[in-house]
Amino acid sequence: MVSDERPSPEGPATFREVFAQREYRAVFAASTLTWVGDYVAKAAVTLLIYRETESVALSAAAFAVSYLPWLVGGPLLATIAERHPFRRVMVVCDLLRMVLMLLVAIPGAPVPVILALLFATTLANPPSQAARSALLPLILPGDRLVVGLSVNASVGQAAQVVGYLLGAAVATVNPTAALLMNAGAFGLSAVIVRLGVRDRPPAMTGEHRSHLLRETAAGFSMVFRTPVLRAIAILVFSAMLFSIVPEGLAAAWANEHAGQSMNPGLAQAVIMAATPVGFILGGLIIGRAVAPARRLLLLRPLAVIAPMALVPALFDPPPVVVALLAAVCGFAVAGLLPMANGLFVQALPDGFRARAFGVMATGVQVIQGAAVLVTGLLAERFPLPIVVGVWSAAGVVLMSIVALRWPDQQTVAASIDAARAASGGADEPVAHGGSTDPTSSDDPGPGHMGPERARQVVT
Repeated sequence: MVSDERPSPEGPATFREVFAQREYRAVFAASTLTWVGDYVAKAAVTLLIYRETESVALSAAAFAVSYLPWLVGGPLLATIAERHPFRRVMVVCDLLRMVLMLLVAIPGAPVPVILALLFATTLANPPSQAARSALLPLILPGDRLVVGLSVNASVGQAAQVVGYLLGAAVATVNPTAALLMNAGAFGLSAVIVRLGVRDRPPAMTGEHRSHLLRETAAGFSMVFRTPVLRAIAILVFSAMLFSIVPEGLAAAWANEHAGQSMNPGLAQAVIMAATPVGFILGGLIIGRAVAPARRLLLLRPLAVIAPMALVPALFDPPPVVVALLAAVCGFAVAGLLPMANGLFVQALPDGFRARAFGVMATGVQVIQGAAVLVTGLLAERFPLPIVVGVWSAAGVVLMSIVALRWPDQQTVAASIDAARAASGGADEPVAHGGSTDPTSSDDPGPGHMGPERARQVVT
């Protein structure tokens, strides 16, 4: 019965309810394996190429190559996931990445070959992540989806820390072993998804297909011509402009401002780890302890708090204080992203899940890279605390405008009702009644659009 399939609108879903879903457990386990494996491989390949060439530039290129597929064709590659069953896309991408990582692990391969193989490996990321993001709303109904998003985002941040540490430790002794670990993670992930996830038909049937470029353009049009979706996209992109800055400039801050009290290397590690730690705490605490309706009310205040937390950088605090400021920023961003994601996909008509994910994920990647690049260039000419503080103050102004222009509840509810009707998910509008959280509605079922299809920013 429906009453058994959804959490109560009176309070948030529990972790137990989320992990009670067998398919979610499979997707969660597979995702965690590939996340950790990816970061292990990044650390290993970076070290391997540096040892082979003693070139910082080539070592950095090996790290940066993972971002290229999103920049050169993320939405296009994500659209492919819409054309095929999500489980098949995830399994095939995992197997392809496993084979390619095994080739990277062959000793003595020339550096250009390694870089080419890495690029080919990362081409599988957009369709794989889009398929996973599109699948989760079909598995987790109602508020369970928002809690599931919070869990995924928090675990993704933890996987980054664990993967880098594990990769650096193993690669120092044997880089090939670290690469084989990553290949094994992809292989195991493919098995888990194949056995643990139910097969479903493609979101886009053959008769609805046109040209791949036209389908991708339709995804952009859906996101930016729908007022509610556009508002959410602006909110997410604006949050990314400021939350990435402490991590991106950590090395410079640590080396310029560590002083006598802390080793620069330790200071850099503390600053870089602070945002993921804050993100983990924010995702778990707000996602689990705060009721759905209150989460929605917190969305706009958290949007302003995120950049505001970094404004005190103007006063040139020590690295430990910078880390605390970054953790508060990460906490605020983690509190708003799952709810924003949930609303985003609730307002998407069926058939646009993977494409919308491609649009959002590509935007996040480009904006984060641009924010670090611009602030880094500014820091070449102006004192670093001034750059970070003024940049964050500008963020407060921007996020205040975004919050003031946020659509009202009736507009959001109407957009969700329209999306449900276009998806064939309901003959009547959703009764939003006294609840201010659209994610507390009934299980949308396989034909409806759920939040995680838009993005896994997050993650």
